Amino acid sequence: MSATFAIAYYSTYEHVYKLAQAVKRGADRVPNVDAQLYQIPETLPQDVLDKMHAPPKPANVPQFTPDVLTKVDGTLFGIPTRFGMMPAQLKAFFDSTGGQWAQGALRGKLAGTFFSTNTQHGGQESTAYVTLPFFAHHGMTYVPFGSGHPAVTSTREVIGGGFWGAGTVAGGDDVRPSPLELEIAEAQGEQFARAIWAHKRGEQELALLEKARAQ
Repeated sequence: MSATFAIAYYSTYEHVYKLAQAVKRGADRVPNVDAQLYQIPETLPQDVLDKMHAPPKPANVPQFTPDVLTKVDGTLFGIPTRFGMMPAQLKAFFDSTGGQWAQGALRGKLAGTFFSTNTQHGGQESTAYVTLPFFAHHGMTYVPFGSGHPAVTSTREVIGGGFWGAGTVAGGDDVRPSPLELEIAEAQGEQFARAIWAHKRGEQELALLEKARAQ
């Protein structure tokens, strides 16, 4: 038996992409769990991205689709913050899952979040909050990070992330995510992978018990 989950992220300047890679490194420590990177589809035209000096998207990371969301056992969403909320690209993707909602296809799947903000108080927690209605309407179970790494409760340096998930304070100097922020992201990836595995195994054992009781 194996469990699967998606690390679905949107990233303009690769800060969230680097966090997503760290999340996968952590997830890969857990046996029998397959974690794969996916990109949330871009909605901006290329000429706008060029004016923003955005680097090219990684060619080896596939696009995330509602079909993939349906097939995996859970998803960790990597979200850059726009004025304390998710960007339009995430909202557009969420809005494309009406068919899954009508079929109840996401009910019981696990979900989590990690973030990037430009500033120390840029809205990482509020970005997590605005994802919760989506998860609730689909019947998905939100898995917070909690104090999954000692740095979450430390005040020694300014870092992104917290009880809701890993994160980075990106700034404009191209030095983030910091080594500690990446370490926290790895810890979240490992923790979420363990939750996915436990959930999948529990669901299968429950199905066997129900089958035996029905005989």
